[in-house]
Amino acid sequence: MGLLSTFVLYSIVLIMSIAFNDQKSKAVANWLLLGVGMTVIQIALGGITRLTGSGLSITEWDIVTGTLPPMSEAQWQELFTKYKTTPQFQLLNFDFTLTNFKFIFFWEWFHRLWARTIGMVFAIGFFYFIIKKYFKPSMIKPLVVLFLLGALQGAIGWIMVASGLEGDAVYVKPTRLALHFIFALGLLSYTYWFALSLKANAINTSSVSIEAQNKLVRIRQWAWVIMVILFFQLIYGALMAGHKAANVASTWPRINGQWIPAGLTSKDGLFLNAVNNTIWIHFVHRGLAYILLALIVYWTLQMKKLRANSFWTKVKMLPIVLVGIQVLLGVLTVLSSVHIVPGVWSGFEWFAQIHQLVGMLLLLSVVNIIYATKEIK
Repeated sequence: MGLLSTFVLYSIVLIMSIAFNDQKSKAVANWLLLGVGMTVIQIALGGITRLTGSGLSITEWDIVTGTLPPMSEAQWQELFTKYKTTPQFQLLNFDFTLTNFKFIFFWEWFHRLWARTIGMVFAIGFFYFIIKKYFKPSMIKPLVVLFLLGALQGAIGWIMVASGLEGDAVYVKPTRLALHFIFALGLLSYTYWFALSLKANAINTSSVSIEAQNKLVRIRQWAWVIMVILFFQLIYGALMAGHKAANVASTWPRINGQWIPAGLTSKDGLFLNAVNNTIWIHFVHRGLAYILLALIVYWTLQMKKLRANSFWTKVKMLPIVLVGIQVLLGVLTVLSSVHIVPGVWSGFEWFAQIHQLVGMLLLLSVVNIIYATKEIK
């Protein structure tokens, strides 16, 4: 199916393409950046859906009919009746009224609606640029990958939701939440890279000295090291959220009075301990944060010394600013977790939500540096 899609799209665009200029590429880039912004909002909505416990309120995946919310009292009652069959209602929210249900329904419905809106924006933009002959043949493969990643993300989202509708689950499985989150970030990063390739200039090797090129090689190597660590940090952030592990240790800087807390290992085996043991997850998430902070401070000191093009000037200081904010938000999230009140949005929820948002921006700031140095070998 992927090869067929590639062939069809490539044929259409190749036939309809004539001449191109920078303005056309910039228009496509702006369309992609609109998608990046909408994806950031979508991931944020996913965070709100999780924090409000709304993710299991819609028990079916109706791609077309699910676009509209219930329009009558009878429809609301029908959906509420379906929700009552879920483990979440029977084991956790058994005292919910229809008013309570409407609240959690809204966030899950809006999360899905926004995903559909993103799909429409991309589809309309795609056909518009086809008609206007804005696409270059070199854009076809990234576009196909982009659409396939979007479809895959939707499928993973439903697999995640389905994991909370069976057995004695009152929430989705944390591992599937982490998978959904990390694929969303992959889609976000890929779209952003595609937009950068059309709009931003990487550092030209001929524009800098040999000494500067050697330094840029090391900066690029460190960028990939940081990206790998950040990848695992974001996964553990999702596991923290899925297991609601923030308040297993609502103290800082030590974890429940210890630098190395008790209970880091279990009898479940290495993998299950790594993804299910809440104190281990909490410990690793904090530890990786400190490692990232130290590495990015060192990394930024190296980048600060180098001068290159305007894009480099704009982006080289972003990682250090964002990682500092992110660590502060992480501390505030942990400390405020002691005041969590189920069903009430307060300080913890605000800190957790902004913490997730800044994490996404930190990821994109590292993508900036990798892109800026892509010509450096």
